[in-house]
Amino acid sequence: MELSQDTKNILGLQLPTDPRWVNLAELSLAEILTDHAYCEQKAATTCISLIQRYSDREAMVAALAPIVTEEWGHFRLVLAELHKRNLKLGKQRKDEYVNALIDFQRKGGHLEDRFLDQLLTMALIEARSCERFKRLSEGLNDAYMQKFYRRFMESEAGHYTLFIDLAETYIDKEKVRQRWKEWLEFEAEIIRHLEVRGDRIH
Repeated sequence: MELSQDTKNILGLQLPTDPRWVNLAELSLAEILTDHAYCEQKAATTCISLIQRYSDREAMVAALAPIVTEEWGHFRLVLAELHKRNLKLGKQRKDEYVNALIDFQRKGGHLEDRFLDQLLTMALIEARSCERFKRLSEGLNDAYMQKFYRRFMESEAGHYTLFIDLAETYIDKEKVRQRWKEWLEFEAEIIRHLEVRGDRIH
């Protein structure tokens, strides 16, 4: 499976989404919308958690405060789309992808290393979400939903770069780049081994 240049150069992801995923997602739109809603909700709450935990890092707090508002706005947009289709917000599922990323985070050692991994986890989630939204914006047969997901794709691309920039604001750039390379390689292995399912964003 060849990795498209836009995915590799812009997002850095080492492995593209399986092309079958979009077709499966189109058959499970209610589930995809529910999962998408929870993804946006968790993005907002994670940013709040980072602000609370590292409140002394003023540049990060200032950068993430509007992201909280934006992510929560995204949650409301997806919720409105569910209601418009007479669909209910389903149950939140276990996120195997995100849980695998969290397991890779360094838990002990220096605070700086833990902080870096938390930021890079968010960067990866945003990058993969952007890539998935791009697939939906190009691969769905419904023109309205293509436009709907293009809007999210553009937003997530900006979020991905923000978390990388924040890491480089507080931590040596070479250290950030080396750890980012390790994260990208690990994330590719997650994608390689996860079951391809159309009822989830990741």
